[in-house]
Amino acid sequence: MSENCLFCKIVAGEIPCKKIYEDSDVLAFHDIHPVAPVHFMIIPKEHIASLADAHARHEILLGRILLLAPVLAKEQGLGDGFRTIINTGPGGGQEVFHLHVHVIGGNRLRPM
Repeated sequence: MSENCLFCKIVAGEIPCKKIYEDSDVLAFHDIHPVAPVHFMIIPKEHIASLADAHARHEILLGRILLLAPVLAKEQGLGDGFRTIINTGPGGGQEVFHLHVHVIGGNRLRPM
């Protein structure tokens, strides 16, 4: 846990969240500033600052997060499709420096 990390504080239960999934390794919760009707994030409980800081030992964890995304998306009503986004580093638009995968949908998203 990183003491000043917002998401580590959420994992520790120090800051509340609107949780949609939790297991021993990951937590998923709704974004407090949604950009679409459905917008949630999946984070590892282990503090990994960004995707650029992930290592080979995180391979299974990263795979679990990506495989969980469509399951949770469907449960949240996104059976017609969704977008996943991982912002990495300041130049990539990352604002909270704890790896997180945004899952968004619920209306027709513009092509990128």
